[in-house]
Amino acid sequence: MDKPIITGLMAYGMSGKIFHAPFLEQHPGFRFLGVLERNTKSAQADYPGIMSFDTPEQLLDHPEIELLVINTPNNTHYDYAKRALNAGKHVLIEKPAATTYAEAKELFDLGKKLGKEVMIYHNRRFSSDFLATKQVIESGNLGRIIEMHLRFDRYRNAIGPKKFKETAVPGSGILYDLGSHLLDQVISLFGRPQQFHKTLGGYREGTQVDDFAHLHLIYPEQLNVFITASMLVADPQPGIVIHGTNGSFIKSFCDTQEEQLMAGMKPEDAGFGEELPGREGRLTIMNTDGIKIMKAIPSEKGRYMGVFEAVYQTLRLSKPFPVKEEEILYQFEILGN
Repeated sequence: MDKPIITGLMAYGMSGKIFHAPFLEQHPGFRFLGVLERNTKSAQADYPGIMSFDTPEQLLDHPEIELLVINTPNNTHYDYAKRALNAGKHVLIEKPAATTYAEAKELFDLGKKLGKEVMIYHNRRFSSDFLATKQVIESGNLGRIIEMHLRFDRYRNAIGPKKFKETAVPGSGILYDLGSHLLDQVISLFGRPQQFHKTLGGYREGTQVDDFAHLHLIYPEQLNVFITASMLVADPQPGIVIHGTNGSFIKSFCDTQEEQLMAGMKPEDAGFGEELPGREGRLTIMNTDGIKIMKAIPSEKGRYMGVFEAVYQTLRLSKPFPVKEEEILYQFEILGN
């Protein structure tokens, strides 16, 4: 890591403070050079020595910056990523990569044309609950998977203060915001579905965007996957439910990394990413004698740092980025239809 990746951050709101800056600061393969702050200047208090830029142009045109993290509102991802690529930067774009299939395809094609990497930030591939789920599926203990349910439940009846999330602009609504996380997880496991059905609804008073989304994804070998995201669930259900020919697995979403980061923990602190006791998944297997065997499955350690390690290995060691172009385009075949 003799040549750290000099990196700029396009925003220092919640995502910049929680999901990007701590990792850029602690991973030895990066040098966190600066961040765009149009109004409130707070990043330097947290990271003395970094630069605070007043305009996007100052950040885009900075000659030292090699990588730009595009963590602005969803409907601006395409424009900023395109400008960054044309300015000679690699890009790490928060999900969703863009707002349409055509925009995402154009960005990937432009990156290849210019010899620059277009990488999409899907941190929930590195959450403790999903890592446990992936391990259970790959173990074969469930037999042939018949049905999988993924839920993202919240209760927020009032319209939120973030206008870019609550206004009817491209990329807004719960399907793009939360559903894209779950859709990425499913595609990373099973690939492109053969068919899908989508239901969207807006149920909060005065809403301009979908606050309920349901996807039914149909795969070969009779595998059905159901994704649900809702803003009106007062009693959240288990986030992960899987049934197979040999048994079932049930687990709540329980990754601790976001809460720990908001409380001031750093990614390299002891205990970071470790699941709290009592939140283990439940694996139920029917043996050949018809006897039910139940087992608690603890999660692996959550490691959002895995995203940044993958970026480093892609840019410095020429290894393929784990979130593949075709997987992102599969997403947009569903999100945008």
